[in-house]
Amino acid sequence: MRRTRGQTPPTALVPEVGLRPTTSAIENVADMLKFMKVQIRQAKPTDRDQLARLREALWPETSASEHARELEPILSGETPGIMPLANFVAETADGRLFGFAEVDLRSHADGCNPTRPVGYLEGWYVAEEGRHEGIGRRLLSAAEDWARSNGCVEMASDTWIDNELSQTCHEALGFEVVDRCVHYRKAL
Repeated sequence: MRRTRGQTPPTALVPEVGLRPTTSAIENVADMLKFMKVQIRQAKPTDRDQLARLREALWPETSASEHARELEPILSGETPGIMPLANFVAETADGRLFGFAEVDLRSHADGCNPTRPVGYLEGWYVAEEGRHEGIGRRLLSAAEDWARSNGCVEMASDTWIDNELSQTCHEALGFEVVDRCVHYRKAL
């Protein structure tokens, strides 16, 4: 979703402009090449521990071990509800996961056609070092393809009202704000 700040612009490595690459520029190019080789694929059971740590980074109120327990049946194909669910991961050539998108179907979502199921982006995260490289876009695209294959014509998502970064990413990739809501509870 986001590029690492401080990366040397590619022109710093072009011989015609007369600039000599610095060590940090070479390292940044190596990083860029690493991300160009990123594979987006559906998560599998062996991804559990790495995916659990990524989920903990997005949802820190739940520990990685709790996420791992929750992922065990999901990654084995046992969806917890009646609607299908899928996790997609961004994997480097050396097998390291640094991003994921969790998508499921919902019978309805605010602002969407109530007569059709909707693909719902439950979680979407790219580790800091993988941001600004188009990885978030590729994860979302995989989630959208999955939703289409399940008969959906719309995707929905949500984020916290104070998470401006997430709102910016959603809107940059075509999501529209359909509602803002404050939720209440009262103990009885």
